[in-house]
Amino acid sequence: MSRRTLAIVISTVLAVVAGAAPASAHSAQRWPAALALPAGFQPEGIAIGEKPYAYFGSRVDGDIYRVSLRTGQGSVFSQGPGAGNPSLGLKIDDHRLFVAGGSAGSARVIDLRSGRILKSYTLKAPGTSAWFINDVVLTRDAAWFTDSANPVLWKLPLGKKGSLPAQAVAVPLSGDIEYAEGNNANGISRTPDGRGLIVVQSNLGKLFRVGYDGRSTEIKLGAETVVNGDGLWLKGRTLYVVQNRLNVIAKVALDHKATVGLVVSRTGSASFDVPTTIAEYGKRFYLPNARFTTTPTPTTAYNAVAVPIP
Repeated sequence: MSRRTLAIVISTVLAVVAGAAPASAHSAQRWPAALALPAGFQPEGIAIGEKPYAYFGSRVDGDIYRVSLRTGQGSVFSQGPGAGNPSLGLKIDDHRLFVAGGSAGSARVIDLRSGRILKSYTLKAPGTSAWFINDVVLTRDAAWFTDSANPVLWKLPLGKKGSLPAQAVAVPLSGDIEYAEGNNANGISRTPDGRGLIVVQSNLGKLFRVGYDGRSTEIKLGAETVVNGDGLWLKGRTLYVVQNRLNVIAKVALDHKATVGLVVSRTGSASFDVPTTIAEYGKRFYLPNARFTTTPTPTTAYNAVAVPIP
């Protein structure tokens, strides 16, 4: 891409961001800006549906905790499988919660009405001895999971009326992405044009557009990186990247196909304590504080916080 073409793309992207319509209003000004989670919970993932309830996953035993955004009151919604079976990235469709199982190399699908586990999957590539199923995104006909330890995406093809498959399908990653030491593919999102996926490589701070066939192309960010990138949130052509240990949300303007991006801003908050993933409700983002830099104990305090959408 020539410099002139790149300049035109960036100018167009900035115009889209500047002219974006504001989020729908609600009475969040009177809603709590911090949501208490159980002591020792060790949160990582968050998902919010149409109703004002946030769901959080525990890194300890996989419990799912549901909190009212209106009141801040919460309770365990679905018991996890137990120690060694964390719940990391979460996403919601109209009646189910999809859960990435981290170091357990698994995924679960939970009924939002009852908290019952509808189906569990093993996501372990043959010939591998380590795996880390980190995050999940929903497209029109599939759920896609990242593996931070192996260059593969896992696909749950959804059938008629969203029916669940018997097993997951491994989609090897190819193209520009190259796994290195540390935490690789982490957060995952759709592209603005809906024809592919966006993956952040945490250790190198790179973003990639990934086709449904697994072929990856680096999204050019100029001299910028999004190192420690974790959860992703797409809003129009703007991608928000949580840079967890940097305690900021990076705002990245993308072109329609997500081939080039521009880091527009970074927003921090005094309330951040290594936030990981991100979800939107009304004019706010909600983020769980994973507190990775704090030694966890059964009595360690945890919460999630709300901030205005940058």
